[in-house]
Amino acid sequence: MIKTLAWLLVIFLLLLLLGGLIYWKMAKRPAAVSSLRARPVPAEKNRSSPDPQPAAPSGDLSAVGPPVKKESASSAPVFAPRPGEALEYDANVAQLNSTVATLKLTVNEKRNFGAKPSWHFQAFAHTENPYRMVFELDDQFDSYSDAGNMSSLQYEMHLNERGQKVDSVQRMLPSVQAPPPDGASAARVLPGTRDPLGMLQFLRSVDWSKTPEVRGPVYDGRKLYDTRAALVSSATAVTVPAGKFTASQIEIRVFDNGTEMKDAHFFLYLANDAGRTPVLMEAVLPVATARVELTKAK
Repeated sequence: MIKTLAWLLVIFLLLLLLGGLIYWKMAKRPAAVSSLRARPVPAEKNRSSPDPQPAAPSGDLSAVGPPVKKESASSAPVFAPRPGEALEYDANVAQLNSTVATLKLTVNEKRNFGAKPSWHFQAFAHTENPYRMVFELDDQFDSYSDAGNMSSLQYEMHLNERGQKVDSVQRMLPSVQAPPPDGASAARVLPGTRDPLGMLQFLRSVDWSKTPEVRGPVYDGRKLYDTRAALVSSATAVTVPAGKFTASQIEIRVFDNGTEMKDAHFFLYLANDAGRTPVLMEAVLPVATARVELTKAK
């Protein structure tokens, strides 16, 4: 039971952050041949080099399909982040019939990160009693994402799980020549790579009435994944503690080394309003269904 609950909680984190945390913690499968051109390998910390400007991505691998096309930089987004936004969620597993954990997503200030305008996003995840007795988790994630296409400039993980604390600060550097900044590691990523928080905000900005599918690399702080998000329904009725909504249902598929991860089926529900609020995140698992439901929006 303990292992099962811990696995569900890690699935919950994957669902919340649209990344690969479950596979970082639990992956035991052999690696497949990568279909990506490069793998991000965090570089050693550089204590002597001056803090460089974040490397500007030379392109964006995100695409629409079918057929697959490059994202248009000039296309006007249907959504822009709102400074001060705070979204609170409860995570529930149907078989447990209670709140397992809570999540808070915030949009902080828009500012220059080096020479690039960027957004500062944060996420806070905490397990709730009585599940803290089994899997105590108090995690914080910080994303500094390009204000234009939400590609990641810096991703931070401040983890406190079962009393074990890990702090990771990684600068995203598509250029292999750029040195890592002082006080941080460098993750060598593909141009246009987003972190999980930036990816969530990017999905909110997509005009799903015109773009049925988007693709792009996502770096979760440990590994690089390929994600594909596709519109399933443009008008799905959703009821969560925060109220009743009509939402766009988005299916999210995750690929590791070119192989789709089929342990769970993921869905994101975005309210059909000006805020494109994520009202529900859902994972259909082999042994349970996990729902992350909006409880409060500010």
